[in-house]
Order: sequence, then structure tokens, then C-alpha cells
Amino acid sequence: MTDSLDSTPATPTEDVAATEPAIQAVAAAESAETGVPTEESAGSGEFRSVDEQIALTLDAAVRPRPVRVAISEAQGLLCAEEVVAEHALPGFDQAAVDGYAVRSVDVQTAGQEPVQLPVVGEIPAGSRQPRRLQPGQAVRVDTGAPLPTLADAVVPTAYTDGHQAKVTIHRSVPSAGYVRRAGEDVQIGDVAVRKGDTIGSAQVGLLAAVGRAKVLVYPRPRVSIVSVGDELVDIDRTPSVGQVYDVNSYALAAAARDAGAEVSRVGIVPGDPKRLREVVEGRLLMSEIVVVAGGAGGSSGDEVHAALSDLGHIDMTRVAMHPGSVQGFGRLGPDSVPTFLIPGNPMSALVVFEVLVRPLIRTARGTRNPHRRVVGARLLSSITSTKGRRGYLRGQLLRDEANGEYLVQPLGTSGAHLLASLAEANCLITVEEDLTEVAAGDQVKVTFLAQRA
Repeated sequence: MTDSLDSTPATPTEDVAATEPAIQAVAAAESAETGVPTEESAGSGEFRSVDEQIALTLDAAVRPRPVRVAISEAQGLLCAEEVVAEHALPGFDQAAVDGYAVRSVDVQTAGQEPVQLPVVGEIPAGSRQPRRLQPGQAVRVDTGAPLPTLADAVVPTAYTDGHQAKVTIHRSVPSAGYVRRAGEDVQIGDVAVRKGDTIGSAQVGLLAAVGRAKVLVYPRPRVSIVSVGDELVDIDRTPSVGQVYDVNSYALAAAARDAGAEVSRVGIVPGDPKRLREVVEGRLLMSEIVVVAGGAGGSSGDEVHAALSDLGHIDMTRVAMHPGSVQGFGRLGPDSVPTFLIPGNPMSALVVFEVLVRPLIRTARGTRNPHRRVVGARLLSSITSTKGRRGYLRGQLLRDEANGEYLVQPLGTSGAHLLASLAEANCLITVEEDLTEVAAGDQVKVTFLAQRA
């Protein structure tokens, strides 16, 4: 998640103010795609709340077993152990700057008048030869070099005349001045990387610094993405009349990868029930999560449900959200793998994925908070929403440079551009179930999406 937003002060514009057609277009697209009437035409019906559906799916999270990997392969993964340092960091007293190793008592008067000391040798970084310093002597040292015995400070070269045989020192240094003491960074027994920490570049560096070649991590959950539909063709073919490109397997695979999953894009599976069952059954053996796009709503959804029902229980329900209210969820196969049946409309599929599938992936990874950041923002144009459902609308989140206030502009003006507007969005605007309209100037909740470059 990124806090980096467009910092240009936001002002409403007339050409993007009319969002009601976009809301109606979402509902119309969902109704056409799922075969389920909209709330207005369907009348009252049984809906499960979004929060209940989220809780149901998160309860099914399965974390992969920890594996030990080389630290060069651990970046981005969650640490599955408390890494306790077996070696101090640094492992010995060393010079923090280029200069002269001395006894601090020998240069304590250098602030009043220069002190001259004979230079009895030089210690480069990486030297393993022990050296002993006598009172009234100096040894030239490089940054990172071990200090000679009895030396307790380093005089930076800038405080001296830089001579190599006899050095004149113009400033005093205290004991431990310009010295990195053994164990100053990490001591033996300290926890270098904690269980549950995300391993980034700094953690990889620290693991290397304490001598760990491998580390126990939680691997990325394996997610399989399946697109169902006889009308679908892959992007390397030209669609005939009645055919469309397979958008979902590519978009959802990218979304799963962004959430931290190891993704298998299965691609297009025809609507043949036997073939679909074979494919899904095979993916259950090598996945922690399976997503079937085009598996919810209408007669095709019924066929998908029937084809997969003997692999385990699938709960087909209507969730009080739009778009994407009609969906299915179950635990299939001998390992009870969480399996989602979501709408085939790309806009609906991506919103359902964002609200329900992404948090499950993050939970399976071991992320402490699986949800994206949510902030309050002032709405720049009025919006409407479907009564009784939580609305998720595309928006452009801005920040007023003058006062730091978050501002949000709804996006999308027609059903034909729903996916295009989502590609332009950097947030989702949430409209609660009890609201049917929100006026410009009102506060709304917005969820950060991945920042566009």
C-alpha cells in the first residue's frame, strides 16, 4: 500500500460530476451478466452482509507450511521463526572512520595545543593480524579495520595533518569516539528478525550480517485462476461474432500476484461440466485458493455449481454488495481448499476479488492486517447507490496541498467504460448499505488501491 498520491489541490469539474449513470450502468451490467435482477426490480430478497461473507472466507484461510530458503530467495516473504543472533554485530571493535587509532588519554589536550604521536603501523580493513598499541603511539586505520589492543578511540584524518611517520593531532576525541564497539548493533542472543516480519532488503542484509545463509519463511499461497465460458478466446486469437477476449484470467492473476500469491493462470475452460470438474479437481491438489471466474449467476452459474458440487459444498448466495452480489464460496477437495465462484463481468470480478479474495490471500500469507488502508475523504461529486447493498465505486483519490485533506472524485460515466475507469482508479469509494445517495462535500470511506506509476 502506498500513501503517495496526486498532491495537486483537487477541484470539482463539471464533466465528471454525473456519476448516477455509472452507478446504474454497474447494476445493469451485473444484472445482464448474472441473470439476476437488480435490487429495484427484484424487490426484497435475502442478502448476506459483506462483513459476514468476509468473515466466512477468512475463516477458511490455510497457511502453507513453512519452508527454509536461502536468504537471497526470501525477499517479500514472511519470516516463520525468531532469528536469534549467534554472532555479535559488529564482531569486534572497529574504526568508524579513516584515521588514527589512539589512546584517548594521549590526545586529551589536543584541543588546547597540537599533540604529536609517532605512527607505528597501519591496519587496513579486513586485517587479521593482531597489533598492540603502546602509550603515546598511533596506528593508521581504515574504516572497518579492527582496533589495536589498548586503543579506545580513533582520531579522524580531518583532525590531523595526515602524516604517516609522525602525526600532528589538532582536536581531542573522547573514549569510544569514532569506534564501533563489538555488539553495538546486535548482541549475541538478540532477535535479529522477528517471526511474522516481512523480509525486505534491510532484513536480508541483517540476516547476512549475523551469518544466516537460510531462513524459515511462509511460502506464498498458491492461487489458481480459471475462466469459464464458451464465448471466451485467448488474446492471441481474433474473436469471432459472439466471442470476447478472456480478460478475467489475466486481470485476476495480476491481482493475485499483487496480493502476494504464487499464481497459476489456468486460462479458459469451456462450459463442459466434465472438463471443468477435471480441471478444478486437479488444481485443488496444488493450490491453497482456487478462483473460478464466470462461475456465478444465470444458467451457466448453475451448471458450474452442479459440476463442482460433488467435490464439496459450495454456498451460492447473494451478498449485499454491488457490483458482484451473486457469488459462490466453498471448501472443495480432500484438503478443503477455499474456492470462489465469481461473476464473469471483469468489473464485477475485480471488485469481488478486491473485497473477498485478496484479504484471504493476505491472511494465508500470515499478514497481520489483511485489509488495505482506509481513509476518510471529501466527495467532489454526488453519487447514488443501490438501497440495501454496500456500493464499491471507482475513484481518484487526491490530497489538498494546502491542508492535507483527502479528496475523492468518482470515475466512470457509462457501462462501456467500467473496466477502463477501474484502470484509472487509485481507490474504491465505499457507500454503506443504508445510503442511496451521497452529496458532494460529504465524507466517505475510501480504500487505497495500488498506486499507478
